[in-house]
Amino acid sequence: MTRIGWYGLGSMGLAMATNLQRHLAAKNGLSLVYSNRTMSRGDSLQALGATAETSFEKLVAQCGIIFTMVSNDTVLSSLISSVTRSGQPLQDKIFVDCSTVHPETVGLTVAKLREKQASFLAAPVFGGNPIAVDGKLVFAIAGPKKASEQVKPLIQDVMGRKVIDCGEDATKSSLLKIAGNIVTVNLMEAVGEAQVFAERTGLGTGPMEELIGEAFGPVAGGYSKRLTTGAYAPSLDSRPGFGVSLAIKDANHAFAIAKENKVELPGLKVAAENMVAAREYAGECLDSSSMYGVLRQKAGMEFWNEKSRKE
Repeated sequence: MTRIGWYGLGSMGLAMATNLQRHLAAKNGLSLVYSNRTMSRGDSLQALGATAETSFEKLVAQCGIIFTMVSNDTVLSSLISSVTRSGQPLQDKIFVDCSTVHPETVGLTVAKLREKQASFLAAPVFGGNPIAVDGKLVFAIAGPKKASEQVKPLIQDVMGRKVIDCGEDATKSSLLKIAGNIVTVNLMEAVGEAQVFAERTGLGTGPMEELIGEAFGPVAGGYSKRLTTGAYAPSLDSRPGFGVSLAIKDANHAFAIAKENKVELPGLKVAAENMVAAREYAGECLDSSSMYGVLRQKAGMEFWNEKSRKE
């Protein structure tokens, strides 16, 4: 059996790794080997039978397939550099990155691993933490076909409900993820605007949320719930579902690629400016939907609603 490794236990990574470990246990497979900067994040995984490993290099040495789910391009590049420079054999290993990174980072990673006769799959995901917990994410996967076919059974109906195959050029799934995030952030902005409109006009957020969910689908409905439950600005001792700084980073990737290709993104520009303003006002512990707080301020209300934190 091929042993599976996992690095990165943020709110998304932990949910995904948990579903993967449960799948491996149900199939009587080898336990998942996990690592993270803060190892205590994996305590619940260990309780399910997964194996902790403090060193990423040692994790790679033990595993044939290695998943990563990290916050940004710099972290991914550092991890890959650490193993390619370590001198350990990487031949026939498959690295699968589920993060949102720039296509240039993907291309450089592919080249580094190819030199070591290892494969790289870019497999970014669509969906927030609740969807990750339910194992219903959508994956966009691209890279060598042989490697992709080995990895898909670990994703389909385990961590995700759908795998979109983007071919053998790993940069294509990265591009799809960034393009998808344009829709995601614009949709959050639209839902926030509608809910502020509903509250200020006296319509009320309840009927508005019901309409959003019924008419525009569960994704839009989920974004609305992030607002009405106060999850857009969670308590300081918790972790946001998808941090505002990560969303801003993703938007900046889109802006950079759009500029290279002479594409205008006016809607994303408005939403990104509101996210930046939210972070400046309320700090890092905010969800990507926190542009809602700024929209509230622009309408003469407090940044906070009755369910969010208050400072």
